[in-house]
Amino acid sequence: MKRKLFCETNETCYKISVAKEILLRNFRDLFSREKIARARSDAELPVIVKSHASILLRKLHGVDMQLQENKKTNIALASVKINGIIIHPGETFSFWRMIGNPSEKRGYKVGLVISRKGFLNGPGGGLCQLANMIHWLVLNSPLTVTELHHHSDALFPDDRRRVPFGTGTSVAYNYVDYRFKNTTDQDVQILVWCEEGELCGELRCQKEFPLRYRLVEENHHFQKEQGKYYRISQVYKIAIERASGREVWKKLVLDNHSEVMYDYSLIPEDQIKDSLDGD
Repeated sequence: MKRKLFCETNETCYKISVAKEILLRNFRDLFSREKIARARSDAELPVIVKSHASILLRKLHGVDMQLQENKKTNIALASVKINGIIIHPGETFSFWRMIGNPSEKRGYKVGLVISRKGFLNGPGGGLCQLANMIHWLVLNSPLTVTELHHHSDALFPDDRRRVPFGTGTSVAYNYVDYRFKNTTDQDVQILVWCEEGELCGELRCQKEFPLRYRLVEENHHFQKEQGKYYRISQVYKIAIERASGREVWKKLVLDNHSEVMYDYSLIPEDQIKDSLDGD
């Protein structure tokens, strides 16, 4: 029998573990030499590197739509904290250092929170979508991701997905952060806002980068292994020379092998490949 972790013993132990992780993060940040971006500007940098929009309200199997409505409020509040942030060369963007604690005292509502224990309801739930937006913009740029926590499982079936599977990130205040560093020679800026039922985002800079980028998902399918279904695919990042249109390189950035956590009947039959179980 697998021994339980301390945080899995009961609710009190879980809260103690979370409080410990928050304190450890604060301690590390206090003595870190990492320069965190703080400057914001209402003036938009002139060049759009990447823009994107994602639907705020999704019908997730088995999830109360009120939690989705609350997510809209949470994302709107957090977006205001981030919108217009300037990241100078050498600086690091930190999701939680910009937003702060998403507590009910600060106006955040109870939303869907994903943890080791599964799905929970908690203040600030749903902010993963905002972190996912920022990560997608960064993936389509030469910026360097320095902290990323992938969702290890396929939690929900697709609902109007616009990006390759697995290109999101988990966040939990404040010890599970999303961070990237501006390793270029110019300022970059993030704009995020809510409009007509969508979360909108732009990554901007001062002048065009010599390369542009494209993310592609290949070999996507579902496969049964030892009685469980897994979602499998590979995501590649392609760099294209802006002046000539020539492909410069293609790199594997994500090799998905994610256990399906939702009802297997919702898996599209035409996307299921031969089972490794011999079925």
